[in-house]
Amino acid sequence: MYAVIRTGGKQYKVTSGDVVKIEKIAGEEGKEVVFGEVLALDGTIGTPLVEGASVKATVLKQAKDAKVIIFKKKRRQNYRRKNGHRQQITLVKITDICGK
Repeated sequence: MYAVIRTGGKQYKVTSGDVVKIEKIAGEEGKEVVFGEVLALDGTIGTPLVEGASVKATVLKQAKDAKVIIFKKKRRQNYRRKNGHRQQITLVKITDICGK
């Protein structure tokens, strides 16, 4: 059984037991979170959401993702800018997919 959930402006296809890296959500390590925005559930596509469906997950870790380097350059203009960014992420383990 699989589900497509929406969180943090992105969509994720998940099954029970998956460990997913999502954008940071509120919750301490070991706590349970419920995703109510289920877009699809085993081939049933919502309009826009599947009614009565939810996905339960456990927060494994609050962390930072790998650093992304942003480098801007304009040739022959002596213009160079280097910047970096580390996105806050949450690792969750999908425990249960609840349908209708």
